[in-house]
Amino acid sequence: MSELLAEHWILLVIALVIGLIVAWFLLRTNRRTRVTGASKDVLDEGAERAQRNSALVDAPPAAAKDPEPVVKVSDGNGDDLTRIKGVGPKLAALLESLGVTSFAQIADWDDAEIDRIDAQLGRFEGRIRRDDWVGQARLLADGKDAEFTGKYGAGA
Repeated sequence: MSELLAEHWILLVIALVIGLIVAWFLLRTNRRTRVTGASKDVLDEGAERAQRNSALVDAPPAAAKDPEPVVKVSDGNGDDLTRIKGVGPKLAALLESLGVTSFAQIADWDDAEIDRIDAQLGRFEGRIRRDDWVGQARLLADGKDAEFTGKYGAGA
């Protein structure tokens, strides 16, 4: 076998070089992107500046902003959760959708329950502990309005 390689090594080198050239040519041509359409768009380079500008100005908006969700505050079956500092109408509606409707429920929360509810508050996450909802709810549930006002300020 080594005699065969020694006699024909030049042919092997030539075959290897030809193989590399063919492989390079095939890979190079596959990477080119070909544009097959000949139609021009007014936003293409080369279009008149006035046409491009009017096409951009006259275009409809890309996407309309989603309308704000309808916010519903408690219907009277529970407490007005917006009395808690840090709870606005949107957050009260979110809490209501999670089944939280009274100060007594919030006053009874332990750390695990706070973590469970907090994880569902989205952009309001962290408010429960930061604004001391449990402490506020205890005072409101016990009817200690004067103490609540003294500690947390006037009602909403």
